Amino acid sequence: MPTRPARRAVAATALLIAVSTALSACGKDGAADGAAAPTGDVAVAGVHITRDAKLHASLPSAIRAGGTVRVATDVPYAPFIMFKAEGRPELTGLDFDLGQALGAKLGVRFAFTAQKFDGIVPAVQAGKFDAVMSAMTDTRERQRVLDFVDYSVSGSGILVAKGNPDRIARLDDLCGKPVGTQAASHQLEVLKAHQSKCAEAGRDAVSIQTFPKDSDAQLALRSGKVVADLVTKPGAGWTAKTADGGRAFEVVEDPAAGGGYEATPNGIGVSKQLPGLTEAIQKALQALIDDGTLGRICDKYGAASIAVKQATRNAAVS
Repeated sequence: MPTRPARRAVAATALLIAVSTALSACGKDGAADGAAAPTGDVAVAGVHITRDAKLHASLPSAIRAGGTVRVATDVPYAPFIMFKAEGRPELTGLDFDLGQALGAKLGVRFAFTAQKFDGIVPAVQAGKFDAVMSAMTDTRERQRVLDFVDYSVSGSGILVAKGNPDRIARLDDLCGKPVGTQAASHQLEVLKAHQSKCAEAGRDAVSIQTFPKDSDAQLALRSGKVVADLVTKPGAGWTAKTADGGRAFEVVEDPAAGGGYEATPNGIGVSKQLPGLTEAIQKALQALIDDGTLGRICDKYGAASIAVKQATRNAAVS
C-alpha cells in the first residue's frame, strides 16, 4: 500500500479500546470494558486463539507486568480501522481484529488509542505508545525509528461495476478509457506513470478523472461516467464487499499483481526500545499465519489477497 497521507483530524477524543476475553465472549469486540488480559480461548474471525505460554514469557517484563501493549491508530481508515457505528467508540477493522488475535496469542491486551496519523511516530518515540497498527507502510525512513513486523503487501486496485461490463482485466486495459481516482492520491500518480505504457503499446492515454473523495469516484463509476476507479487494493475490496450488500462493485484480480499494483509491505511498527516485543509479535504473527487466522481476518474485510505467508521484519527496501 502506498504511504498513507495525512487525513482529517478525528473528531472524537482519544479512545482506549481493550482487547479481552470478556470482549470476545460477549460478542462486543471493540468495547472498552477494562477487563483483564486474555488467558483462554478468544474468538477472532471465527478462529479460537489460545495463549502461547512461551511467547507470553518472552515478552518484555514491563509488558508482562502491565498486561498491555499500548497501540496508536488513526480512525477511520477502512477497512483497517473503523468505528463500528457513528457516534460510538467501539472499533472494528482488519488492524483491530489482528490486534485482538495477537493479544490473545501473547496473553496481553492490545489497547488501541486514536491518534492523528502524522503524530503517531513522534508519540511512539516519546514513549506514549509501544506500537502502531494503522495500515502503516513499512519504509526505510520509518525503520530509523520503528521496527516493523510486516503482515500484508498491498498497492493499488481496480474497482469496477458488478459484472465488469468493460472486461477490465489489468492496468493496461484502462488505456483509452475514462478512469476515476481521488485527487492528490498515490493512485493518481500510478495512472499518470502508466500513460507511457499506453503510448508504447500504441493505445490512447487513460482519460483520468479526479475527484475530491473516493466516494465521488464511486458515484461516477455507478453512473457510467468512468469504467473503473483506481483505489488502494484493500479499499477496493472493502467497497466491493459492503456497497449495496456487495451488489454494486467488484475488484479486478490481476494474477500478475495479487496484492495490487506497486505493492509495498505494511506492518506493525514497534518502538525500537522494545526489541523483545518485536520478536514476540513476529512469532505470534507467524503462528496466526500458519493456522490460517491472518487469512481469515483479511478475507473478512475483502482483502484476502494482501495477507503475507511469512512474517517478515523490516521488509521494505526503499
